[in-house]
Amino acid sequence: MDTVDVIIPVYKPDHKFLTLIERLERQSVSINRIIIINTEQKYFDRLFYGTSFLEEYHNIVVRHIAKREFDHGRTRNYGVRYSEADVFVMMTQDAIPADEHVVEELLARLRDERVAVSYARQLADENSSEAEKYTRNFNYPAQSVIKTKADLERLGIKTFFCSNVCAAYNRRIFDELGGFVKRTIFNEDMIYAAKAVEAGYGIAYAAEAGVYHSHSYTCAQQFHRNFDLGVSQAEHPEVFAAYPSEGEGARLVKGLIRHLREQGMRRRIPYVIAQSACKYAGYLCGRNYRRLPMKLVLAMSDNKTYWS
Repeated sequence: MDTVDVIIPVYKPDHKFLTLIERLERQSVSINRIIIINTEQKYFDRLFYGTSFLEEYHNIVVRHIAKREFDHGRTRNYGVRYSEADVFVMMTQDAIPADEHVVEELLARLRDERVAVSYARQLADENSSEAEKYTRNFNYPAQSVIKTKADLERLGIKTFFCSNVCAAYNRRIFDELGGFVKRTIFNEDMIYAAKAVEAGYGIAYAAEAGVYHSHSYTCAQQFHRNFDLGVSQAEHPEVFAAYPSEGEGARLVKGLIRHLREQGMRRRIPYVIAQSACKYAGYLCGRNYRRLPMKLVLAMSDNKTYWS
């Protein structure tokens, strides 16, 4: 049986992170180690001060880094270096397993030796807005699939879609392909997935592996996040130039507006349009960041340390 580690980059963890750890420890598949790569020790210590939480679990390994050292690709590679397992699961600190079979379902897809990575379905929690629930279902439908190079003409950029919110990696293939890109502001998961697809491997979407992961971003927050998304696409034309993502985004917005009309929620449509405009404006600015003065780039980016 494959050994499994879980690797979680952490920054300013809150009590949701404690829930994540507790649910990981109750998984149907035994987890060898939970490797936490924490940014800025003071925030981590603040959460656990005066508790015996970490002592309760003997399989937790914590490594601290400074904020200036964090990078979406390099930091995750750093975490992988502490793992000797056959499979490692990448997660984010705000992803909560829906049940005890999440890791088991992810591993089941990796039994196919053609599959490099399998990623989980992201579910909106009960307090999410109708728009957030629709968006999660749009990006993470109920049907599992394995995507390969043969799907590029039909799926385009969606062939490379993969999310490190919760994804399991075949370590042998990961090492063979050189791991995550060492410097990127965003999209380290999709860049890796594209490399795996081009090498002849598959990307598995495991709809039966569910994690609760949703957000309620403001228009400004959407702008900043999508600016960084645009930057990552501009810096990796080998992945994104041939398969633009704008069409998929437009399809999502049109479907969401139609859905809100059908649900009798027309009053929410203007905000959806405004939010979508902010997302697209951020994305366009990010794609063209080289034409902008650095002062403006820093104001628009959500990840200030990337530019230092």
